[in-house]
Amino acid sequence: MFSFAAYRPRRRPGLTPLIDVVFLLLVFFMLAAQFGRETSMPLSGGSGAGDYSGPPRLVTVGPDELRLNGRALGLADLVTALRDLTETNEDIVVLRGVDGADVQRLADLIETLSEAGFARLVLVE
Repeated sequence: MFSFAAYRPRRRPGLTPLIDVVFLLLVFFMLAAQFGRETSMPLSGGSGAGDYSGPPRLVTVGPDELRLNGRALGLADLVTALRDLTETNEDIVVLRGVDGADVQRLADLIETLSEAGFARLVLVE
């Protein structure tokens, strides 16, 4: 009456495609982790900056502006004005952040002044 097909055991699913997907995800996340890597800025701590001499060199970093001894300046003008106030690159330049100034702005300023040759930057609160 009824004709049934012969019993065939079920095939196990292949693991090769699953291994390929896991490998591709692993490679993707390894590469994505490289793009999010933070850069670091070398800072040296100490008990003091030494003796201060010469005219005042106080750079105030605000949220929207930079001030040298109370006078608002752009970044390029700040470097030029600091060169006029220092005798050597070893003279101390005091940096002070005010409320509302972000850390990235301060880090950019430190990097710019370091590239300009100012070796002794002192950060105060």
